[in-house]
Amino acid sequence: MADEQVSARVDSWIWSVRLIRTRSTASDACRGGHVRVNGVRVKPAHAVRVGDEIRLRHEGRERIVVVSRIITKRVGAPVAAECYVDKSPPPPPREETVTVAVRARGAGRPTKRERRDLERLLGRPGAEGRGRRPE
Repeated sequence: MADEQVSARVDSWIWSVRLIRTRSTASDACRGGHVRVNGVRVKPAHAVRVGDEIRLRHEGRERIVVVSRIITKRVGAPVAAECYVDKSPPPPPREETVTVAVRARGAGRPTKRERRDLERLLGRPGAEGRGRRPE
C-alpha cells in the first residue's frame, strides 16, 4: 500500500489512529511529556516504527498501545483499530468517578439546608441533621 511507510511522526500517528482528536492536541501532549515511546518521553517529530510501545496520558486515562501498522493519514475507526494492539488497563467504571458539587458563580455561601443536602450527597457523616432529636 502507498500509505504504509517504515516510520511516521508520533504526533501524526496517534492522531491518525484516533487516540487523540486533533493533531495540535497530539503535539501539545508530546511537548507536555504525556507521550512516551518505549519508555522515553518524546518530541512530536519522533519517529514511530512497527513494534514500538506508546504510552499516552490523555483525559485522565493512560493508554498503552503497541504499533502494528504505520499510517499518516486519518482513517475510519475500524481501520484505525487494526493499526495498534491495545494493552491499556480498562477504564474505571462510571460509579467510581467522584461527584463534584457545582454552585452557580456569585450565588454566595450555601444555606444550612443546601450544606446539609450537599453533605448527604457526598456521604459525609453527620449529614442527617445536627442538633435534631433521634426519632
